[in-house]
Amino acid sequence: MSFEGKVAVVTGASRGIGFGIARELVRRGARVCLTARTEETLAEAVAALGGPAHAIAVPGRSDDPAHQDEAVARVLDAYGRLDLLVNNTGINPVYGPLLDTDPAAAAKILAVNVLAPLAWTRRAHAAWMAEHGGAVVNVASIAGIRTSGGIGMYGVSKAALIRLTMELAAELGPGVRVNAVAPAVVKTRFAEALYAGREEEVARAYPLGRLGLPEDVAGAACFLLSEDAGWITGQTLVVDGGITLGGGL
Repeated sequence: MSFEGKVAVVTGASRGIGFGIARELVRRGARVCLTARTEETLAEAVAALGGPAHAIAVPGRSDDPAHQDEAVARVLDAYGRLDLLVNNTGINPVYGPLLDTDPAAAAKILAVNVLAPLAWTRRAHAAWMAEHGGAVVNVASIAGIRTSGGIGMYGVSKAALIRLTMELAAELGPGVRVNAVAPAVVKTRFAEALYAGREEEVARAYPLGRLGLPEDVAGAACFLLSEDAGWITGQTLVVDGGITLGGGL
């Protein structure tokens, strides 16, 4: 799965799953553009990936159209192409029953988790992929394929992202492949509330006996982005340590 000569944009990539995917892409020869909200953490991530020869960063909000335009323009200016897109940014600012979810919060979740990936894909397609081809991976969640008590709106958004993946795959083929990964609990700051202080207890529910790591998702995402997956599109690869085989969280 070499990505020599390829260029990727990875959103939400200053840490966690996004950074793990970016790191694996760079390890396999790609150059990447990282996006996230905080300039300082992005700068640290770029340094960790080896600097401008391997990575650049564009800070901004994932659902901001001006930021999307800037990132695509910057990556084309820096590297001259845009072959791969990873829509990783996701938010979940609320916890509790769906009926208690503030409408403004629900709208923001859908804007970032569903509409932003659509917008990023539209821009990448217009700027490069429509003419030259490419591959897109959306980072969904097992919350999108089963009930997810307490984070129901997040689950709704990830279910919509999975469906968006299918629709885009049908529309953008044969030149562009669109797939998704659906992780379970991965040890990141974003998911910390789901296991903090009780990791061993939570991990016991997983047939593979542990929680996920960013590199677990990175390997799956890179496979779907690679030519090894050249006849795969519209699919969601569950990366969950076996948890969906049973009934655990």
